[in-house]
Amino acid sequence: MANPSRMEKIERIAEDVNDSITFLSSDEKASSFRNAEPKIEAPKLSIDRQEVKPWVNFVAGGLGGMAGAVFTCPFDVVKTRLQSSVYQDLYRSTNSKGANVISSAARHISETCSIIGSVYRVEGIRALFKGLGPNLVGVIPARSINFFTYGYSKDVLRKHVFDGEETSLLHLLAGLNAGFVTSTATNPIWLVKTRLQLDKSSTKQYKNSWDCISKILKVEGVSGLYKGLSASYLGSIESTLQWILYEQMKSFIKQRSLSRAKEGQERTSIDELYEWAARSGAAGAAKFMASLITYPHEVVRTRLRQAPMENGRPKYTGLLQSFKLIIKEEGLASMYGGLTPHMMRTVPNSIIMFGTWELFISILS
Repeated sequence: MANPSRMEKIERIAEDVNDSITFLSSDEKASSFRNAEPKIEAPKLSIDRQEVKPWVNFVAGGLGGMAGAVFTCPFDVVKTRLQSSVYQDLYRSTNSKGANVISSAARHISETCSIIGSVYRVEGIRALFKGLGPNLVGVIPARSINFFTYGYSKDVLRKHVFDGEETSLLHLLAGLNAGFVTSTATNPIWLVKTRLQLDKSSTKQYKNSWDCISKILKVEGVSGLYKGLSASYLGSIESTLQWILYEQMKSFIKQRSLSRAKEGQERTSIDELYEWAARSGAAGAAKFMASLITYPHEVVRTRLRQAPMENGRPKYTGLLQSFKLIIKEEGLASMYGGLTPHMMRTVPNSIIMFGTWELFISILS
């Protein structure tokens, strides 16, 4: 009886081993899947714009520029007037001496709001949107051209020059090319917008945009439509700096998102909204820093676009001549005239514009 008993035990052990193979193999597979989880390819994030078609950038850029221009037009009117010598005496602050940075900034914000209120009371609400027509006519093609040229230049340079790599030099070259093309194509529109915004209601020179263009061509010739172009080329440095800074900030946001995806964190709608807001905010921060560095060209460009004086001869004739004359007559501080309303306009403008651009990129793609 001992042998059969031993044989039965052996058979039972063999059966147990066979039964356990299924569970052991399933555990092995599960373990393999667990180890493979970090290697699963992260979902493609919507912030990767490398495959966006050029026409999508063109359309989305124009829509973004339009949205930003409409919402921030009153600040643009105040900025233009504070940059102009025509309104300098009227709006010049009387308590600017001996103030620290914080009180000076607070005073400038207060003065900007006061000027907006004064324009509204004296000239009506329509005065706060003076030049919006030519501004939109300029902004829509300008932003379309800028986003299109920048995106297309970046793609071409990345593929044929930088071997598929994105660097700050790539962003610099693409930004300079976009700024040059945009400035050349849209300078006449910005000149008309500036003339209309500086046209006083008491002594109006121009009835509308077409009247302004015809008078410029009659009195100053075709070259009159390109006054301030040299300053606009100088100003392309600002947009180039903004693109470089924006791309760096966007790259940081993208890397953070990719890191979270590789860690296995599920990407939710809240995360997408947060990243969109972060990229929009990055555009505003980039614009703020770029404007601080390059703002004096804005003042010079506005002076060069002013209508000629009563004797028919322009006071400001060239880029260097304007810099020297403004500093000589009004001091170095005048090179930052209108900085506060400029920042109050361009920073939210950039946030709205780039945010709208991102939205339409997602929709159209």
